[in-house]
Amino acid sequence: MIDVIVPREQEGTQAVVRSWLKAVGDRVEVNDPLVELETDKVAVEVPAPAAGVLKEIVLETDAEALPGAVLGRIATEEAEESVRPERNRGAPAPILEKRPSTTLGTDEVRNSEMRLSPAVKRAVIQHDIDPKLIKGTGRDGRITRADVDKAVEEATHVRPVEGVIPSASGIASHSVPHDRMRLRIAENMLRSVTQAPHVTAVFEADFSAIQAHRARHKDAFARKAVKLTYTAYIVAAAAEAMKVAPAINSRWHSDRLEIFDDINIGVGTALGEKGLIVPVLSRVQTLSLKGIAAGLDGLIEKARAENLTSADVKGGTFTISNHGVSGSLFATPIIINQPQSAILGVGKLEKRVVVREVGGVDTIQIRPMAYVSLTIDHRVVDGHQTNAWLSRFVEVLETWPID
Repeated sequence: MIDVIVPREQEGTQAVVRSWLKAVGDRVEVNDPLVELETDKVAVEVPAPAAGVLKEIVLETDAEALPGAVLGRIATEEAEESVRPERNRGAPAPILEKRPSTTLGTDEVRNSEMRLSPAVKRAVIQHDIDPKLIKGTGRDGRITRADVDKAVEEATHVRPVEGVIPSASGIASHSVPHDRMRLRIAENMLRSVTQAPHVTAVFEADFSAIQAHRARHKDAFARKAVKLTYTAYIVAAAAEAMKVAPAINSRWHSDRLEIFDDINIGVGTALGEKGLIVPVLSRVQTLSLKGIAAGLDGLIEKARAENLTSADVKGGTFTISNHGVSGSLFATPIIINQPQSAILGVGKLEKRVVVREVGGVDTIQIRPMAYVSLTIDHRVVDGHQTNAWLSRFVEVLETWPID
């Protein structure tokens, strides 16, 4: 018997069994997707470590899955061969326990006519919806993620009945059950603000130099299949600012401060109503602007397609929340992504009237401006390091060379 083990490097504060992709008694081959785990960050498929038959499921759906724990057991081909002579002598064949399942291993989801994408498969499992009941609006009638979301909304909407008070408060309402991602986000946010004293400093940054450089070079980047975004400049400037305040790139321990040599920057990526995920670009200090842009483009594309792996979200040492893309000028405090020590917030880029000195004379100019904030764990750093980091960050953005 071969044990199926929860990966020891599993990223996330807590992992649970999201769904079994095979049932007891099913034949599996090496590296067949066997069971799906979910953390507060990503869903990860655990492959079969050997060929054989799934004999036992130890951790059922929704069970907590600690690193190194046994998920299930596979009887290998050798083990199956060893019991066949007994069967030939008339011994009764063992009865395999078949478990009812609504996982990806069911006939409904396997049905080739359904042709569900991985994102849709995960969604129907997460919300326990029979895909046969969903009307697809995609090409050739395929079910899209939007179709699943609509079905969930319709299923959870409580319509008030005439003459009946719909809630204790007398106010019409409807309920939307928390999904696992939202619950994990809630747990992490509460733990962060409970554990770390948050303090925020706010500066203002002029993006004129960045705009000029981007306008001059974005077409050349595009010809190399690289999308040059403002976020790439922000990531590069953040890495440069670490040189004046290295403790920003650190982790608090009860007996010491762990300052990281590598700068692994996570970029918050909104998934609409499904929450937020933070893919991580590793060793930013070694990357050029082109390397940063290419890396970000790949990560964000994978995030929105729900194709991130555990490796894509692990090892972050600092996080950027570009909340301005959704219209906010500034947000404070932005909750620190524990166990990191700080998080950068970037507000909406907009034209503002500013005063600039030209030839010793004050002038009024229109510039592209944005508020930038650094929320820090006050156990780790004080205002001096915080302001030094922000000063350097803004300086890098405002003095970016055009060439």
